[in-house]
Amino acid sequence: MMPVYLTHVDTGRNMARFYTMRVQPTLFGECAVVREWGRIGKGGQVRETQHTTPQEAQAFAAQILRQKVRKGYKIM
Repeated sequence: MMPVYLTHVDTGRNMARFYTMRVQPTLFGECAVVREWGRIGKGGQVRETQHTTPQEAQAFAAQILRQKVRKGYKIM
């Protein structure tokens, strides 16, 4: 999976959020899904989840992507 950059902007609610996600290998032969989110133009929070196989990491990332798109995020 290529790195994904999502945004959700709603000027009426003063909302300008971003969400990034990427799958990358770890030093121990596993895969990690690294996610970062926050307000556009500001530093965000980062969370990394470990997965034993690349397929498991891809499935997890795809699930998160579907959830974000359902909530109104747009893929940039």
